[in-house]
Amino acid sequence: MNWLNPILILLAALLAVFFESAFAGYSNLLLAKVDLLPMLMVYAALTHGLFTVVTLAFAGGLLFDSLSANPFGASVLPLLVIGLFIYYNRGLLLRQNTNAQFFFGLFASAAAPLMTLLVILALGESPLLGWGSIWQWIAMTVVGGMLTPMCFRFFDRVKRSLNYEPVAEQNSFHPDREIKRGRY
Repeated sequence: MNWLNPILILLAALLAVFFESAFAGYSNLLLAKVDLLPMLMVYAALTHGLFTVVTLAFAGGLLFDSLSANPFGASVLPLLVIGLFIYYNRGLLLRQNTNAQFFFGLFASAAAPLMTLLVILALGESPLLGWGSIWQWIAMTVVGGMLTPMCFRFFDRVKRSLNYEPVAEQNSFHPDREIKRGRY
């Protein structure tokens, strides 16, 4: 197994969480903070193994909760559910299609905050909710959906540049060759 790709995904999760917490300029423009972890989860679930999905859910969720007002661990379960759902159904999903990537990102970016809200309410916390929360949820969903195909393109380019392509084995048999048997 090539460990470079899962390490790069976890590094991207660390940078995404740091970017979300350190730079507030884009959130002032949209009046909402955009969560980048669901789009990384979509990419990891469609292109990598179960270990990468589970590791990203735990590491990304705990990193996100350590820098937010969420209770510690509240984001882990939603990311894990999204990742496992996409991972176990990826045989039915169109990974290469840009429209499919957009809708998977849209689904993940919409489902993650709602499931996190349910976890927070189940823990007995009382989050701040209002009419502005609906706008923030819509902005997070749309921007997350639009950024997901870009995430696929970025990681595919990184994968092509850092990994080698296996050389196809040269075979002397050509399937279009006719073999004549018998006497000439």
